[in-house]
Amino acid sequence: MIPVVSKLPKTPTTIFTVMSALAAEVGAINLSQGFPDYDCAPELTELVYKAMKEGHNQYAQMTGLPALREAIAAKANTLYGADYDQNTDVTVTAGGTQALFTAISAVIQPNDEVIIFEPAYDAYAPTVKLMGGVVRAMELTPPDYRIPWDMVKKLVSVKTRMIILNSPHNPTGTILDENDIKELITIVKNRDIIILSDEVYEHLVFDGKQHLSMALYPELRERSFIAASFGKLFHTTGWKIGYCLAPAYLMQEFRKIHQFNVFSVNTPMQVAAAEYLKDESVYLGLADFFQRKRDNFREGLSQTRFELLPCHGSYFQSVSYSNFSDEKDNELAVRIAKEFGVASIPVSAFYNKGTDHHILRFCFAKKQETLDKAVERLMKIG
Repeated sequence: MIPVVSKLPKTPTTIFTVMSALAAEVGAINLSQGFPDYDCAPELTELVYKAMKEGHNQYAQMTGLPALREAIAAKANTLYGADYDQNTDVTVTAGGTQALFTAISAVIQPNDEVIIFEPAYDAYAPTVKLMGGVVRAMELTPPDYRIPWDMVKKLVSVKTRMIILNSPHNPTGTILDENDIKELITIVKNRDIIILSDEVYEHLVFDGKQHLSMALYPELRERSFIAASFGKLFHTTGWKIGYCLAPAYLMQEFRKIHQFNVFSVNTPMQVAAAEYLKDESVYLGLADFFQRKRDNFREGLSQTRFELLPCHGSYFQSVSYSNFSDEKDNELAVRIAKEFGVASIPVSAFYNKGTDHHILRFCFAKKQETLDKAVERLMKIG
């Protein structure tokens, strides 16, 4: 064997892969990985078939089809009053994770410091490290997982190049509020700090609350990459289509990387997405759709021994089990999958140090019968 020096020597196989494989192995209901078990709208797949039959089967423009970029820019303007130029500020990507990877790759140099709030989506830190950056992790704690901005101010240094935010948040279901925005604006003012805002769950905000996108605030928009996902929007996570919004000077650097790690994205699906987005109810009705699922799932879980944590957005419900077990969360997650037939994600996997608060995460983007069956099984935990 040829010796290979790993660029990520301490990075294991992602927990999502591990738990989904375990669910398949033992026949458990998979509430671990974040994907729906129901199909997307039939009219959307019909639009894809139509695009294929009409010959839209070759490379799209590197930046994305003009019609789709125009639809994305119009959507951002309608929702956030943000004047993004489809020609210079919008790029279609192969999913939200590719948008995140490309944004980090475009601007992080060796020894640049990046502030990440944990628990965090597990793609952030490895990408920073691949670019030679230094992760400065700020650990948040349950049940509310609020950002301690006084501590963040102490973490900021002349080497701080980027702050990564995620709202609605995976795995905790928290969202940023106006005080968070106020504190963020204060911190980045007069500093060369770029914001990477992971907003893939932007339309999954509950209880009448508003999604506070970086696009809403000119002083943040001018320094922000915003990553978004059609997989979450259309219930098509397997399509791997997303997009990035950024001011032209940042997008110029983004596209330099994008053209060499993806170049272009699935053409017929872009054609379909552009047409489908003409109906604003596609995204304006999404919050109500998922809130019904959240409410029903929470009602069911309230009959189990788990303690429910707040969930204001995303399609994840976190629960504490500290009142009935002192097992490590990864051990309990495996035991529940094997003995009770429900797969979850141990939230310690979202902490670089494996911090264990005895919290599990369940995905409720499932059919009602799937969730009912899962609750029935979870009620048997003694």
